[in-house]
Amino acid sequence: MSDVPTTPETPKLDAYHLDEGDWESYDQLVESFEWEIPDEFNIATYICDRWAEADPDRTALYIKDDQRGKGEYTFGEIQTAANRLANYFESQGIGRGDRIGVNVPQKAESVIGHVAAWKLGAVSVPLSTLFGTEGLRYRLDDSGASACLIDESTIDVYRSVADDLDDLGTVLTVGDVAPADGETDFWDTLEGYSDEFETVTTNAEDDLTIFYTSGTTGDPKGVRHAHRMHLGHLPLFSMWFTSLELTDNDVYWTPASWTWMGGLGIVVLPAMYYGKPTVGWNDQFEGEDVFGLVEEYGITNYWIPPTALRMMMQNEEAAEAHDLSSVRTITSGGESLGQTIVDWVKDTFAGADIHEGYGQTEANMLVGGCMPLDAHRPGKIGKAAPGQEVRILDPDTAEPTVEPGEVGEIGVRYEGNPVCFKQYWNKPEKTNRKVRNGWLLTEDLGTVDEDGYLEFVSRKDDVIISSGYRIGPEEIEDSLAGHDAVADAGVIGVTDDERGEVPKAYVTLAAEVEPSDSLVDELQQHVKDRLAKYEYPRHVEFIDELPRTATGKIRRTALEDRQAEG
Repeated sequence: MSDVPTTPETPKLDAYHLDEGDWESYDQLVESFEWEIPDEFNIATYICDRWAEADPDRTALYIKDDQRGKGEYTFGEIQTAANRLANYFESQGIGRGDRIGVNVPQKAESVIGHVAAWKLGAVSVPLSTLFGTEGLRYRLDDSGASACLIDESTIDVYRSVADDLDDLGTVLTVGDVAPADGETDFWDTLEGYSDEFETVTTNAEDDLTIFYTSGTTGDPKGVRHAHRMHLGHLPLFSMWFTSLELTDNDVYWTPASWTWMGGLGIVVLPAMYYGKPTVGWNDQFEGEDVFGLVEEYGITNYWIPPTALRMMMQNEEAAEAHDLSSVRTITSGGESLGQTIVDWVKDTFAGADIHEGYGQTEANMLVGGCMPLDAHRPGKIGKAAPGQEVRILDPDTAEPTVEPGEVGEIGVRYEGNPVCFKQYWNKPEKTNRKVRNGWLLTEDLGTVDEDGYLEFVSRKDDVIISSGYRIGPEEIEDSLAGHDAVADAGVIGVTDDERGEVPKAYVTLAAEVEPSDSLVDELQQHVKDRLAKYEYPRHVEFIDELPRTATGKIRRTALEDRQAEG
């Protein structure tokens, strides 16, 4: 049962406590569900304040190898730190609507930074610690961030672009960093500020956060979400992530960075809403280490991409050496699981539920499985979440005229849907292309059968999905073209046994430059340094001329044909 604290300021919102229902079927649950979106809603109140005031010693986060030596943070401690940080930001002139970057991995400071921003009515901007100079500069500049938390893992990247960021005036460092001019240490700064702060009143429609996502053309897009987004995630979280069960022993985890929607939006924040702890862990993922993590913390539920599960499958000895009986539900998405993984999970984790799910940064938690309600089928992702209308649309007209079993574009009803983004930051024309005829277009192709089960077919565009990350080829092409040895480049996704898909670059060289293995290494490092480490082309092939359309665009389909021919 979900025994949540209830006050006049934080009514229970019964719609999101599906674990308390006695459901006979998926259809019965879906037919009875109705959205409950208060006019006034601030996520910080629901995920932090109400728990901190009712049960301050309740554990909110476990942080493995925490630099401060704590290892465990309660809701009371999160609230106290977030209140002090909010007071500090306010003293710096930062308030409602201002953007605050959070460039911190799976650490308590990350959650504190977001909660403090939302308490102010400000807008948080999650930023990956894997970004290189171009990736970090663009997002901080485009969002107009006036403050930012910078982790030790990214401090050198930040300092190399700091002079280019005119709007950024407040910088807090996290971790083992000696602050430079214009920077202050996160925890040292908080010491001078009050631990009392009244969370501002926000409308459910007010801006909450800007997640940046890559597409196939142009710069990364800032995805504006409102506070209501959080409520939009909860129905599928209850079915897909928790299998309609909340217990006093729940402990959640994901290898997905808390700087991405997958880590922050679909695991950490829903966990805190229900008063459950999440484990933070920043070591390099090796697969075998997960089994020890599960045993150490008694992890019950986790989201993990198929790539990571395949890595875990290579470590049977480690699996057999640890007690994995705590695991109840494993969820995945980003690419197809495949029956081999499903069978392995059922064998290794003593019959734990395993569910696939589907969504994207603009509209997540749309479709998923739920074994307790028999809402799962081999080879299918699952059914639409409660409150969601997901249809297969004609890719040209965006009309729901596609018959069951036929391939079309996956679309979700946009109007009145709390999970859908508001618009792209400063890109109205791209918003207009994303939302048509009342449908949010996912740009993915799929089918839905007569029983409502969704099957993913392919991307409509050229986005590369690697280990669950969506990678835009144009950003990589632009980065490669910035190297003196490169005349031009085209990037496609190629099949990879471990990651599902990885970027491959076809490169034409500048005059008098000769191809070599050392040049391949140099180009790969060039991209790593400027974009994100997962975006670099793992394969590079030198080519005399890139195939192009009549308008000069790279014909990636021709490159894919070349790859297929070997």
